[in-house]
This record gives sequence, C-alpha cells and structure tokens, in this order.
Amino acid sequence: MVKRFRLSRKLSCAGVALLFSTTLHAVGQGDPAKAAESVEEYARQLAESALAHEHGEGVARDPNQAAALYCEAARLGDGGAMYALGWMYANGRGIDRNDAFASALFSMAAERGDEQARNMLRFTGKDLAQRPNCLDTPPAVFAESEWNIEQRMRSLSKERREIAQMVVELASHYQISPAFALAIAVTESALNPGAVSPKNAMGVMQLIPDTAARFNVHNAFDPRENIKGGLAYLRWLLAYFEGDLVLAAAAYNAGEGAVDRYRGIPPYKETQAYVERVMRHVQTRHHPFDSKLVEPSPVFVAIRLASQEKAGQ
Repeated sequence: MVKRFRLSRKLSCAGVALLFSTTLHAVGQGDPAKAAESVEEYARQLAESALAHEHGEGVARDPNQAAALYCEAARLGDGGAMYALGWMYANGRGIDRNDAFASALFSMAAERGDEQARNMLRFTGKDLAQRPNCLDTPPAVFAESEWNIEQRMRSLSKERREIAQMVVELASHYQISPAFALAIAVTESALNPGAVSPKNAMGVMQLIPDTAARFNVHNAFDPRENIKGGLAYLRWLLAYFEGDLVLAAAAYNAGEGAVDRYRGIPPYKETQAYVERVMRHVQTRHHPFDSKLVEPSPVFVAIRLASQEKAGQ
C-alpha cells in the first residue's frame, strides 16, 4: 500500500467537542461566502482532530473517534479527510477493513484532484464502491451512551421520580424526546421544583422571569406549569434551529441570541459544559420540529445553504 499523507496540524481533545463555537465564530450575518469559508475551516479542524485521535498525538488513541471525525469532515467536503478515512478502511487500521467504503472515499478525494487517492484506486478499484452511511447522516458527535430513562428514574427519590415522570409525560404532548427533555431538567435543577439560581432562574426547568412571561408561566414554582413552559421554549428552539439538539441545548442555557451571535455554542464555560452534559444522554443530534412555529435562524440557514452549495461544486 502507498504510505498515506499526514496532515500537519492537530487539535487538542478539549477542542473537539466544542468545535462548533470557535470555527463558526467568524461567519458574517447571512453572508454565504463567509459561511462557506467557516464550514471549510470547521471541516479542516475536524480532520486535524481526527488525525490526533488516530495516532494518539496529545490525546488518547481512539480509531473509532478518529473515523467518526474524518467522516464528518469528509461529509463537509474536506478531501484530505476523505483520503484519510479511505486509508483506514483500506488497511483496517483500528476499524474493520472495507474495500467498498475505501473505494468510494478514494474516488471522492480523487475527484477533488488528490493524486494519492487516484493511485489508491488501483488497489481498491471503483466497481464495488459504496458510500459509508456516516456521509449521508450527520453523526451525534456529543452522544456517548444511551440514557435508560426507566433505570434513571428508579435511582431517584420518590419526590424526584414524580417530577421526572411529569417531565416524560408532558414531553410527548410537546413532541419532544423524553430523553432530551429529562436531560435538560436534570441538568437545570436536578429536578428540584424549588430551585432558584443566582440569576433568578426558577423551578424544575429554571425559567428566568422573561422566559416565564414569554411562555405564559404564571407560577414558576408550580412544577407542572414550570415544566410546560420549559418544554414550550424547547419546542420553539428546536423549530428555530431546525431540529439541531446541540444548538437548542446551548440556546436554552445562553439564549438563542447568543447562539446566533457566535454561530454555534457560545464560548462560555458554563454553556459548553452544559451542552456536553445534556448531549451525553441523547443518541442523535437531530430532532423532529414544527416548522410552523417560527422562521428558522437566518444565520444557520445561510451556513447550511453555503455548505450545500459547496458540496454541489
């Protein structure tokens, strides 16, 4: 086999999970050209992070994480990531060997002018090429393990279990994943209906007065009313961010204005840690949403359109 080309830079482990906030920060409001540049930079940094995980450079060696990051970078159009992931599949380096996947990835990279990828096609051929599924479905980068809701509830006290059951019950009425709703409630208040934060956020879903008024919550310390208000806000955020759970979680903590302003997770330690905690219990990054509730974020519409335009070139 031909020795692969090594990307020259690497990204620290801490930067992997929070990449969204830093790489999209420079996107201009509604500017497709700048959006495309930001998507390209995001993909490049994903590829660099994948390289670090593949070889254990500054982080623990993790071929599966490397493959997932390479695939997301490839999905966003990074030719180097296409070649690198193809090389992993062609050689069975840390993942199961799959010549069909390797062939598809080398073909994609070759179409972008990668001579090494074109040479590798002599070994894998083109006839049996098959695209990896990850190229068509954005992965849940933040997902770590499925949260067993019933098991979680059994571990709670009677009082907290009743609150958790209320969250799960009401979530279905708001067309929200029970796991996501419960993850927000646990992260916000540990299911404490009397919780008050230093910023005067109140109750189970930690509603600040403005949010409570916005969603018609008259008594924020009434658990059912509080939860309904929080779920109504989550449903709105999911529509605004077109089902992106990461952005919705970040906005629930920091506000949708901050997420728009920073084009991703705001660079606040509290919000970054919050998103990681919530998404640890969710197995997908994308969620159904009601497009009739609100027009989507113009910032992220511009980013998405720029990415699609670039992919079609």
